Amino acid sequence: MTTKYSGKTRIESDLLGEMEVPVEALYGVQTLRGIENFPISRFHLNDYPLFINGLAMTKLGAAKANFELGLLTEAQFDGISKACLEILDGKHHEHFPCDMIQGGAGTTTNMNANEVIANRALQIMGHEAGEYQYCSPNDHVNCSQSTNDAYPCGIHLGLYATHKVFMGHYNALIESFEKKAKEFAHILKMGRTQLEDAVPMTLGQTFGAFAQILKEERKNLEFAAEEFLTVNMGATAIGTGICSEPEYAEKCIAALREITGWDIKLAEDLVAATSDTTCMVGYSSALRRVAVKLNKICNDLRLLGSGPRCGLHEFDLPARQPGSSIMPGKVNPVIPEVMNQIF
Repeated sequence: MTTKYSGKTRIESDLLGEMEVPVEALYGVQTLRGIENFPISRFHLNDYPLFINGLAMTKLGAAKANFELGLLTEAQFDGISKACLEILDGKHHEHFPCDMIQGGAGTTTNMNANEVIANRALQIMGHEAGEYQYCSPNDHVNCSQSTNDAYPCGIHLGLYATHKVFMGHYNALIESFEKKAKEFAHILKMGRTQLEDAVPMTLGQTFGAFAQILKEERKNLEFAAEEFLTVNMGATAIGTGICSEPEYAEKCIAALREITGWDIKLAEDLVAATSDTTCMVGYSSALRRVAVKLNKICNDLRLLGSGPRCGLHEFDLPARQPGSSIMPGKVNPVIPEVMNQIF
C-alpha cells in the first residue's frame, strides 16, 4: 500500500526546531530528520514487515505494562493497543520509510515506530496527527523505554518470527528430498570417491543423504533461535533501568509472552544484555552451517546432472530456461547455480 500525499503539511517540532511533515504521514519530525539524514541504501524498514511487527509487539507489551502501572490513561492505552494491532495486521507499514543504515544506534527506527503508533492512536482517540499533548511518541508510546532496550527487543522478536518462517521452508525442502529418496530408491548408480568410480549405490540413497545432513541442522537452528527470546526490556539506556518503574520489566515480559505465545524471558543481567549481541552471531553461525551443506548439495546436483552427452548425466534437472544465446537446445542448471552464488 502506498500513501498518496496531497502536498499539505503540518508543523512538528523537536529540540532542533520545527519541520513540515506531510499531513497524511503517520510518522513525525524525528522520522523525517532520519529520512533526510540517511538516504544511504535501497533497503528501508518497510521492506522488512516482520521487523516492523517485532517493534509493534514490543510497543504493545510496553503499553500493557505501563497501563497496569497507571502510567497511561485508558484512552491512551486503548489507542496505542489498537494502533499496534493494526500494524501487526499489516497496516501502516508504508509509514516506516527510514533507511536500514543509519546513525544513532537505532533511535530513528525507534522513533519511527513511536511516532506512527502515537499518530494512529491519536486518530483512534479522535484527535489529529501531531496533537501529542494527548498521546506522545516519547512520553506515552516510549514510556519506560529507551532505544537501547526497545530496539533490540524488536529485532529479537522480528528475527524469531523470521526464523519460524524460514523453518517452514527448510522443512519443506527436507521433505522434498525425502520424497525423492523414496521415488529413486530402486535406481542404481555408481558411487564415487574423488570423482572416480567406487561402489554401487542407489540414487535414493543420494537424496536421502541430502535430507539427513539438513535434518541434522534443525537442532542447531532451534537452539540458536531460542536465544532471541531472551530480551532486555526494562534496561532502558544502559541496563540500569533508569526512567522505568519498579515491576515494569516483569510486567512487560509477561505481556510479551501473552502477545506472542512465545517463551520470552527477561535477561538475567540487564547491563550485560544491553551490550551483548552474540545471539545474532550464534544464529548467523547456524545459518552458515546450513549454507555450507546446501552449497555442497547444489554442487552435487550440478555435477550429477552434467551433460547430457559428455557429462555424468545420472539424472535430468528440471529445465527452467534456455541456457545459451548461441547454442540451440542448451539448458543450464540455473537454480543450483544461483544457490551457489548466494552462498
